[in-house]
Amino acid sequence: MDDPVFPAITRNNHAMNASAKETSRPKKAAPAKRNRLSSVTTAIRLLKAFSEDEVEIGVSALAQKLKVAKSTVHRLAVTLVAEGLLEQNPETERYRLGVGLFGLGTLVRRRMNLSNEARPYLFDLRKHTGETVILGIPSDIEVMHVYDLESPQALGIKSDLGARKPAYCTAVGRAIFAFSPDEMIDRLLAGPLVRRTPRTIIDQAKLREMMAEVRQHGFAIEDEESEPGVRAIAAPVRDSSGNVVGAVGIAGPMQRLSIEALEGFAPTLLDAASAISARLGYGHR
Repeated sequence: MDDPVFPAITRNNHAMNASAKETSRPKKAAPAKRNRLSSVTTAIRLLKAFSEDEVEIGVSALAQKLKVAKSTVHRLAVTLVAEGLLEQNPETERYRLGVGLFGLGTLVRRRMNLSNEARPYLFDLRKHTGETVILGIPSDIEVMHVYDLESPQALGIKSDLGARKPAYCTAVGRAIFAFSPDEMIDRLLAGPLVRRTPRTIIDQAKLREMMAEVRQHGFAIEDEESEPGVRAIAAPVRDSSGNVVGAVGIAGPMQRLSIEALEGFAPTLLDAASAISARLGYGHR
């Protein structure tokens, strides 16, 4: 007579073996992800292959340097050319670094120059006002904080270095973008404009009026529009060409900073922004 236990054990063993086989099978998504990361790495290595000694390099030489197929190099090169990071010499068909990289490098250099030149004035502002002082630069249609000096007072606000904030509802953002070409302002206000607090202004017509006021007075004010309980004032910083490349802001809690108190900081803030601009070459031509 058959023992019913053995068939059960056999079935369980079959199930366990099948499960183990399923577990041991490689996931289909993993190779695709690895391939994407590998392509990015190869593209970066391709860009780094150029030097002062080798300004232009052909596909075969690049493939040999990178130890990848010529088809891979060609595919990456075509993509990088389309993005302006590479250029192809029409006579030799060799590749060279594109002006798009120069533009990116200029942004980095501008940020470093701005931070270095602004540093002493930012410390003076914090000493004079006792509030948090911020230095921001444009990042697409947002602003990024590249310097952040927190208030020494017990009640203050925290602003993380490298944080990105919407430009339409922040004093630093408005101080920068108010002086941008109309096309950039149109893009900024095209949205989506999110109501971050009950006081956030998302009406395009009203925001355009505020931008005009910033251009008229030379500074922007933020009244609990980005973060609840936070008020701020900011003024633009210009480079040697007269372009607005950043903004200096003073921020603090609403319990201590009334609108009148913020406006009282305006002369000192404008002096600091003007001094930083002068250090960047503005008005020296």
